[in-house]
Amino acid sequence: MKKLTVMVPCYNEEKGITKVISKIPRAKLKALGYEVEVLVIDNNSKDRTTEVAKKAGARVVFEGKQGKGHAIRKGVKSITTDTDLVVMLDGDDTYDPREMLRLIEPLDSNFCDVVIGSRLGGKIKEGSMTMFNRTGNWFFTFLVRMFYHGNVTDVCTGYFAWKRPVLKKLSKHLEADGFSIEMEMITKMAKMKFDIYSVPISYEHRAGDTALQPIGDGKKILHAWMKNLTWKPYAKYQAK
Repeated sequence: MKKLTVMVPCYNEEKGITKVISKIPRAKLKALGYEVEVLVIDNNSKDRTTEVAKKAGARVVFEGKQGKGHAIRKGVKSITTDTDLVVMLDGDDTYDPREMLRLIEPLDSNFCDVVIGSRLGGKIKEGSMTMFNRTGNWFFTFLVRMFYHGNVTDVCTGYFAWKRPVLKKLSKHLEADGFSIEMEMITKMAKMKFDIYSVPISYEHRAGDTALQPIGDGKKILHAWMKNLTWKPYAKYQAK
């Protein structure tokens, strides 16, 4: 059996994490030859995220440094070496875990190195994303496609799938602390010449409150885009 690790960075997600874990299509994944481990990274939550996640069957690790970037890096370090593929999604039930099959299939067939779930290319439930956030996402996506030549249609998504060695190589270069981490990952993956593929996904209303600050985090996302324009990876970390 191959191993799939489902990585879920969480901050105060006691309302959504059980739903996320329960929707993982374990039977279909088993039919594809994958055993599943759910890895929850509790990013200093003030609620019962850890307790609820463990009860739902997840392995939980704790990251005390605040910020999604810190949580993701802790998660990557916690992935076991027998893992073949890694899927990452948020713990707020906005992304449908049943759709991870769409992200896994291109990796399983060696079509690409990374798969990104695109909300802008899929179906966004009315009211789940503000027009301000959607417009900002379109703008940032345009900038990445134009200047990084990245094959992406949603640069602010939280739904990814990687081959484990690809994620390990990428993680050596990640520095962002907060919600600019997705922009950093995508722009650096493009610079590292990884084969990136986008698939359409759905997006629902979140369970619980959001920590995203549209204007403040938007500035950080733009800064990450600008900063990485001149960034170059070490040759030994490039895809090819």
